[in-house]
Amino acid sequence: MMDDPTASAGAPVERGPNCWQCRFFGITYQPATPYACHRLGFRSQVLPSLEVLRTDGRFCQGFVSKSAAVASAAQADEGGRPSPLSANTWSRFA
Repeated sequence: MMDDPTASAGAPVERGPNCWQCRFFGITYQPATPYACHRLGFRSQVLPSLEVLRTDGRFCQGFVSKSAAVASAAQADEGGRPSPLSANTWSRFA
C-alpha cells in the first residue's frame, strides 16, 4: 500500500469558490447552458467554477464575493457623494 506523505487524514480539503456567492455568476435560462460567468464571459452546463477547474486545473481566479462588492459600493458612496435618501434630499421637496 502506497502512502502519500504530504496528505494527512485530518487535513481539511481545500474548496474552490462558490459561484452562488460570486457577483459575476448568472443564470441564462437556456436549458443547454443554464449557468454563466459574466467576468470570464462564458456559459456552461455546470457551475462556472467547476468548468474552470476542469479546464484550467486551478480554482477560479475571478471570484468576487457579493458581500465584498456591496461593501466596496458602500465605501464609494461615503466618498463625498450624498446618500440618495439623506435628509437634505427630502428637504428640497418641502
